[in-house]
Amino acid sequence: MKVLVVGPGGREHAIIRALLRDQAVQTVEAAPGNAGIAQDVTCHSIDANDGDAVAALAAERGYDLVVIGPEAPLAAGVADAVRAAGIPVFGPSAQAAELEASKAFAKEIMEAAQVPTAGSVHAEELSTAESALDRFGAPYVVKDDGLAAGKGVVVTEDRAEAVAHAQACFEAGGSVVIEEFLDGPEVSLFVLSDGEELVPLSPAQDFKRIFDGGQGPNTGGMGAYTPLDWLEGYTETDEAGTTRDFVGVVMDQVARPTVAEMARRGTPFVGVLYCGLAVTSRGVRVVEFNARFGDPETQAVLERLATPLGQLLMDCAAGTLGQRLQREGEELAWRDGYAADVVLAAQNYPDSPRKGDPISGLQEAAELEGVAVLHAGTARAEDPTDPDAGQLVTAGGRVLAVVGTGATLEEAVQRSYAGVEKISWEGAQHRRDIAREALSGQIKVAPQLPGWVHLSSGKVRELYAPAPGSAWDGEDVMLMVATDRISAYDYALSPGIPEKGRILTQMSLWWFEQLAAEGIPNQVVSTEVPEAVAGRAVIVRRLQMIEAEAIVRGYLTGSGYAEYREQGTVTGIALPEGLKDGSRLPEPIFTPSTKAEQGGHDENISFAQLEQTIGVDQAARLRDAALKVYALAEQRAREAGIILADTKFEFGVDADGQLVLADEVLTPDSSRFWPAESWEQHLAEGAAQPSFDKQYVRNWLTSPASGWDRSSGVVPPALPQDVVTATRGRYLDAYQRLTGQQLEL
Repeated sequence: MKVLVVGPGGREHAIIRALLRDQAVQTVEAAPGNAGIAQDVTCHSIDANDGDAVAALAAERGYDLVVIGPEAPLAAGVADAVRAAGIPVFGPSAQAAELEASKAFAKEIMEAAQVPTAGSVHAEELSTAESALDRFGAPYVVKDDGLAAGKGVVVTEDRAEAVAHAQACFEAGGSVVIEEFLDGPEVSLFVLSDGEELVPLSPAQDFKRIFDGGQGPNTGGMGAYTPLDWLEGYTETDEAGTTRDFVGVVMDQVARPTVAEMARRGTPFVGVLYCGLAVTSRGVRVVEFNARFGDPETQAVLERLATPLGQLLMDCAAGTLGQRLQREGEELAWRDGYAADVVLAAQNYPDSPRKGDPISGLQEAAELEGVAVLHAGTARAEDPTDPDAGQLVTAGGRVLAVVGTGATLEEAVQRSYAGVEKISWEGAQHRRDIAREALSGQIKVAPQLPGWVHLSSGKVRELYAPAPGSAWDGEDVMLMVATDRISAYDYALSPGIPEKGRILTQMSLWWFEQLAAEGIPNQVVSTEVPEAVAGRAVIVRRLQMIEAEAIVRGYLTGSGYAEYREQGTVTGIALPEGLKDGSRLPEPIFTPSTKAEQGGHDENISFAQLEQTIGVDQAARLRDAALKVYALAEQRAREAGIILADTKFEFGVDADGQLVLADEVLTPDSSRFWPAESWEQHLAEGAAQPSFDKQYVRNWLTSPASGWDRSSGVVPPALPQDVVTATRGRYLDAYQRLTGQQLEL
């Protein structure tokens, strides 16, 4: 097979590299390509937007397939011209490319196909735009209704900025689409189509803003990574009871209906449908469609693709994708591991990027293990009087993408940045936080559950309210779902602990039952929950939660021991001299703490401070209730061979003013459990007590083995598999010791 790839950028370089790995592809050439692409294949200097020129080249050179990369040639009808010449082409017609070329047209198609997306208004004048901005409210989303290379979108809390962007589009002779803001993380999914049949690639996430933390103006994209571990547990269940994973949801609710609607209109979509999606609290919603591979997601996605790309694209171009799927199924082959890329951009990008700066370090970067350098805006210095003549120089806004691959996402990202560090030119810029949130476990996607609407995500649990018309509608309850995420030192860690949510939920329910027999009320209403979260979720009463953590310590350790060593007290309570880490206290002490917002840090406070916060009477009630629960639980735990060193409770107040035990209780995430049989020996030896709880994870994080500095402000590294496995084993051991039962997982 002889293939021509049309386009000058990093996306096209990634496509070319993937085609060169396909043994069925004998020749790959590019038009016009760039300086980096020219190192790999023959390039032809033509205008990629000139359909007649591309078609003539394709006929003259005898290509079996033409692949059109960028959006501008597609919108200009280059694919139409090549098809008219009788040559198979991967890329939609100009009419089908309107899905990207016009935001208003895309919304029309989505409405006709009943594709879930944000509410929107197409505005051609300022008064309409201002009315729509007021209707949807902040954050304001204003999109230029046309091709903008990823830079025509403004998302802002500032209404004046939103109005100014709309006005600028109007003054340029265009129109805008005003949309409601979609919450939740964004995902890119490429779906290949032959006009009828479809096959998805691997989901990816890109980073559109120029600066770290999603700050600054939009760009074409500053980096990406794939696959997305945080999407693995995402499911949606329809009214018929059919449960689909994320890709299944997108294929059934977005891609297939859209392609079917395009075919119904007589404008079949042949090529790649780029689905830009938001995973919201209400389910998957379309942010935008593109009519081509996304850049920079393509660089990462195709680096992992093991299925030969050439024949796959030819099947789409020739209308034979359905035959392929019948033979081989929808699942493509992927290389193990992860891929991440970081974009290096020119000085002043995205406004007016500087060109002509000599680039150094390319060879050194490409020689690193697991690193590939893909060119976007590069050229050769041509002035013979220039001492840099023939050297690679910057020639565009986004200049390079450095792709790293590895067995873990962390390794892939590290390799990408190792390559970036080898490359330099004057004014080069790049983001330093590609995949940082994923690595730190900060991206949380709640499963969509029938009958429930997602309310919020905590570090380790999700909260839902009854959906209108559901069985629990009108009841003052919530669904509380425990996840497998684990947190320490105010970070959600990666990966999670398999089945942790189920183990801890069942342990809490066991404790609630034991304590209820002693007259301690709790907030659990029912364990009849959706099948997708069975065993890890409970339906609970809504309570007026007390804004303090109720901590009881029967043994001295952790932050209490740290304060004792310095001051001889714990939250202002004087303790006897000579106590060690792990010493049993003369009697349990109540040591409250603040209850920080999500992402904040709880701080120990004195009882006097607690009285000032929640009132004298409430503070006394909280203390007495917490001490009573601890005394009952400590006795029961000791009978099971476990020392309950300390624990944290949360209480709320019900409609009758009764103090009610809430949340999870007496689990390895909220308590320190030690084996009773070895406690005295470890105390005598001055050794740390072995634990059945997440103290094991804390110990690893602060050990030399992790390489993590707690004071650095850098997110912790991924937990190694042995730590994950050992932690899971400890959780199960604690459950089985306490309850005397085996937990079926």
